[in-house]
Amino acid sequence: MSEVDEIKQRVDIVDLVSQFVTLKRAGRTFMGLCPFHTERTPSFHVDPTRQSWHCFGACGTGGDIFSFVMKKDGVEFRDALRTLAERAGVSLESRRDPQEDTRRARMYELNEAASAYFHAMLAGGDGMHAVAREYLAERKMAPAAVELFQIGYAPNSWDALATHLTGRGFSSQEIVTAGLAVDRDNDRGAYDRFRHRLMFPIRDERGRVAGFGGRILPGDALGAGDVQPKYVNTSQSPIFDKGSILYGLDLAKDAVRSEGQAVIVEGYMDAIAAHEHGYHNVVASMGTALTERQVALLKRYSSTLILSLDADNAGSEATIRSAYEIINNSLRNRPEPNSRGIVRQVASVDIDLRVLSMPEGRDPDEVIRTSPELWPVLVANAKPVLDHLFDVAAGRHDLTQPRERSAAAAELTPIIALTADPVVQSHYLQRLARMAQVDEKVLRQELRQPVRARAERAAAAVATASSNVVHDRKEEFCLTLLFRYPELREEGEALDPNLFSQSENRALFDLWLAGDGDADSFEEALSSDLRPQYERVTASVLPPYDDDNLVKALRSAVWGIDQQRLRLAKRASAAVLADIAADGGAKVAERADAVWKSGAADNAYTADDEADPARLFVDDMQAGRRVHQRLLDQHDDGRRPATRGGE
Repeated sequence: MSEVDEIKQRVDIVDLVSQFVTLKRAGRTFMGLCPFHTERTPSFHVDPTRQSWHCFGACGTGGDIFSFVMKKDGVEFRDALRTLAERAGVSLESRRDPQEDTRRARMYELNEAASAYFHAMLAGGDGMHAVAREYLAERKMAPAAVELFQIGYAPNSWDALATHLTGRGFSSQEIVTAGLAVDRDNDRGAYDRFRHRLMFPIRDERGRVAGFGGRILPGDALGAGDVQPKYVNTSQSPIFDKGSILYGLDLAKDAVRSEGQAVIVEGYMDAIAAHEHGYHNVVASMGTALTERQVALLKRYSSTLILSLDADNAGSEATIRSAYEIINNSLRNRPEPNSRGIVRQVASVDIDLRVLSMPEGRDPDEVIRTSPELWPVLVANAKPVLDHLFDVAAGRHDLTQPRERSAAAAELTPIIALTADPVVQSHYLQRLARMAQVDEKVLRQELRQPVRARAERAAAAVATASSNVVHDRKEEFCLTLLFRYPELREEGEALDPNLFSQSENRALFDLWLAGDGDADSFEEALSSDLRPQYERVTASVLPPYDDDNLVKALRSAVWGIDQQRLRLAKRASAAVLADIAADGGAKVAERADAVWKSGAADNAYTADDEADPARLFVDDMQAGRRVHQRLLDQHDDGRRPATRGGE
């Protein structure tokens, strides 16, 4: 079984989607408001049997568990694969393509060469080079720390690094792919991404240089213009993802494990100062909010995470809330397969998140360098995250006033609702009831219903889906034709990529579309996670086709996919209408009939019209008409070939 199929088997789409969308059963499927656009009536359809989702509203698109994560998080297929593999408990590391391993090793080698070059540039030269050394002296960074973290300097040149690396045998394309250079739009080649910056090599937990962060220095950097970002990172690459790496973890992991806690600061200089003064359990999130993948990294070494943030900063409070949500989702969603191999998400309490409040106006770098004895006191006094948020809310509101108590409760209730541990949740619910001076039952009522609804949806999903591995034969048939018959290139390029709802099929089509039609080049470009599906598709047996029937076969399969989606839309709207009819929808149906007969059904309508249940009846009638009209049109045109593709 491929890793994609294994993940599909273990992750149920209803369980996944219901974390972000309130779903209601509609016959054999589920409906809800689309999370990707604003709407008042539900057009978002989840089918547990097919393990698919589709928006029949403004989005007009759909897919599977991978495409849902891709659209929700704005990531590529490989990133969604990693996210869902972690959720399902599937290891991807051991299944990587050997060629991919070779390419990645080459990129690590390139980054190491760049790191050595930057470090050498810091030590030598004058002028701009001296500005970097002066800056480090101002920040009181010891030479030993510069050496330990391999701090460097990027010369104020368009191509100094690129020239050095090409001289070491690396190609311009490799340098661009590694995120160290930027491709020009002309024939002059690539230019260096980093110019006149202090360079911080960013190493993964194994100590390999995966990327760089560059801080602008005083003086004019080439091409920077009047406005230039303070920090620039290596662009996303096969080995660098800012949300998957913690700065300094390679040096900190042993101390984190031995001390039983990890302290997370925001900047490079904060982490360097801590290590320089003997506090080795400190890592940096590089100025971004803590991500789920970073939490997963730290969980390997410690169960206590301490966020060092400015308590008075609103952005820091949002970061704290985000981290708490990530951790509790990871607790609630720990994968545990049942006897059938279906993974259920089971709560498990194993992380203690705390908040270290810095003295007003001071950051960790300054505190550690000027008052190093204060740092361990601040760490020891770090509060449990909910205690911290309660203190912040109490300081922000006048709790002698009823409206202010209500506002404080409104802020804290959603945070308590995130809590995976029922004992901890109950404790803070009681505390909030005392703070707000209301009966605990009032607050508990708000929490109980969403939790129960989620549990019911998860149970229904497991009962409905006997297997989560669903292959779309029509989609695979289309791909088989395109891969096997180069003469279908022009016909295939006219297809809408949204035709492919299964993510691996869509990724294969996008790769085919981006290629030049050469089969060998296409196969070389395949990643290890797509290769099993490619081999499955290309192994399909096809009947012999002449040129005319070849085009007809492809068009017939496309027609079948479109027709299937129209039927799904009709079935979904009919299920919603059944609920309206059960509640007494005769008058609503009469209004819908009047709209239909007046000819206004095809006109654009406002948001108020959309909120009217009568509009659902009209949409349902239109969906039915489209289904049957397509059948009639195709019959009249004689387009369906004798052999139906993909069926």
